[in-house]
Formats: sequence, C-alpha cells, structure tokens
Amino acid sequence: MTMEIFRERRSIRKYEDRPVEDEKLQAVLEAACLAPSWANMQCWAFIVIKDSAKRQEISTILGNNPSARAVAAAPILIVACADPEKSGKANEQAYYMLDIGIAVQQLCLEAFNQGLGTVWLGWFDEEKVRQALEVPDNIRIVAMTPLGYPARHPEFTGRRPVEESVFNEKWGNR
Repeated sequence: MTMEIFRERRSIRKYEDRPVEDEKLQAVLEAACLAPSWANMQCWAFIVIKDSAKRQEISTILGNNPSARAVAAAPILIVACADPEKSGKANEQAYYMLDIGIAVQQLCLEAFNQGLGTVWLGWFDEEKVRQALEVPDNIRIVAMTPLGYPARHPEFTGRRPVEESVFNEKWGNR
C-alpha cells in the first residue's frame, strides 16, 4: 500500500470547486504532526487558510504562475511554519528545514491517501507572506501547499532508475 502511494501521488495544480471535509483535513494535519523531528521538539505550526480572499492575497504574492493559480483555486491553503529555536543545529545546518520537510511530506502523502491533492510550494517572498498572515519575526515560513480534490491526475513524469541514484560502499561504486 505504501509503495502504491509513493508511485501514484502527483503534484496537483488544478482543483475541483468542492470543499474538503473537516475529518479529511484533520487526518492530513494529524499526519504532519506525527512526523519525526529533531529531539522530538516538533518545531512546526500550520496555518490553515480557507478564506478565499486570503488565499487570493497569497496567490497575488506568488505572482503569475501555475502555483499561484493553484493557491487561489484550491479550497484550502496550508502554510508550514517553523520555530528554529525548537529544532537543532549541527554542522552549521539548521534542522528545522528537515523537520518541516518530513512533516509536509507526510501531510502530502496522507492527503493523497484521503483522495486529495497537494503541491509543495517553497519559492515565495517570505516577508510578504509573513505580513499577510501576521507571522511573528522569530518564526520561519518554510513551505505551503494548496489542498483540495484534484481536477485531474497528471501522468507520471518518470524517475531515474534506482541504480542511477545508489552507490555501494563508496561514492561512484555502482
């Protein structure tokens, strides 16, 4: 079942004009909050935006592209935030990014499991989004995803064979 989800999930940018049931939204958010994190500190917070005017405001911040249109069209936008102080730092790497990455991936996979679609958005003007959503300065806005029923299921775009991504014992040893 899990491998089927990995193989079948797609990034969705077009959504039906249909509300998402509260129990499905709750399952998606619970999946995100069950993610592992640095020292189990759970640095995340999620802003759920159902208001169409607020989604349109965020869409305008994103500019004129398919992701912006997806934000405006989907019935829900989920914004993933992190408190860097509630995550670790080692080898000059801030692990809140990884913590949010795992949480949002779990959110996306459970959304697919619930018959819903998502698309990971990570390129945006964080300061403009911060102002629009009144996010405190010490909190980072890491990612966001529209959430809704897919209007269509895109074709599989392919992946490199596993053998091209895996080395044995040392770099370059296939």
